[in-house]
Amino acid sequence: MSQAADFESMVRALAAAERVIVVAHESPDGDALGSLVAMRLACEQLGKDVVMYLTPETGLPREYAFMDINGVLRSAPDDCETRVLIALDCANARRVGPDQSPLERAASVLNIDHHHDNSRFGDINVVVADASSTAEILADLFEQLRVELTPAIAEAVYIAIVTDTGRFQYGNTTPKTLRLAAELLEAGADAHRIFQDLYESTELGKLRLLARALDNARVLDDGRLIVASLSRDDFAKADADEPLAEGIIDYLRSVAGTDMVALIREPPLDGLLPPRKASLRTTHAGLDVSAIARQFGGGGHRQAAGFSTDEEVDDLVAALEAAYRGQLDDQAA
Repeated sequence: MSQAADFESMVRALAAAERVIVVAHESPDGDALGSLVAMRLACEQLGKDVVMYLTPETGLPREYAFMDINGVLRSAPDDCETRVLIALDCANARRVGPDQSPLERAASVLNIDHHHDNSRFGDINVVVADASSTAEILADLFEQLRVELTPAIAEAVYIAIVTDTGRFQYGNTTPKTLRLAAELLEAGADAHRIFQDLYESTELGKLRLLARALDNARVLDDGRLIVASLSRDDFAKADADEPLAEGIIDYLRSVAGTDMVALIREPPLDGLLPPRKASLRTTHAGLDVSAIARQFGGGGHRQAAGFSTDEEVDDLVAALEAAYRGQLDDQAA
């Protein structure tokens, strides 16, 4: 089925759904949360019975605390069987979280995403790999559904776009993205206030974590690869919880001369999540960090990806270095 046909099928399915559960990926970022809120508001405007869900095993980054996610469920509702599940910004089913029951029990699954390696796990899938963000796709869907772009919806979509494009600096920023941003501002999104909430309200604990990550950084391959780590002891000494590590990897990516950077962090032990998470970033056009992440059961974009693992830190650093060198060798061959 063509992307246009998928899009038309998605519009029909969204219009027909009466009871909805909207979900985003674990360890949600700005695009996941912005898309979650925007879809919830759109469904309410269309008169649907809608609930939001995020897996209970994941924390919420504090920089997004200003967003209206009140009422988000942290356990699957009892009536999943009667609801259409809308998965947002999830490259594969595992990203919904360890508990797969919402996906398994839902009346149907609608998958909306912009990761190029999306596994198309939904009954209907709209995957637009060249979209700046999942929220950019939602904006197109909302237009077809005749959803009014209220200030609240515009703000949620803007937050998603501004964070996933690195404040409109990454390569996924397109003319369409900038035109949409202008429409969102015209609809009532407050760019200055959003910037202050996102980037000028940093907690001291996050800066302490950044200092520890830089202290722990391993500079490999003549500085072309940097791998930093944050242990549970680092989080304790910084008096910071795991969600505050969101965005630290972007400081590593800014180091001159790097091709690829990684941040390994240890979330709280709870018996459900693997003991370590890894985030990967690259500015090298020939590297695909999503391919590296897939080796560990994860995924993402060519320039930004991640995964969870049981590997020990030293073994993981060695594996990441080998994968990095392997891609360079393949490119040179």
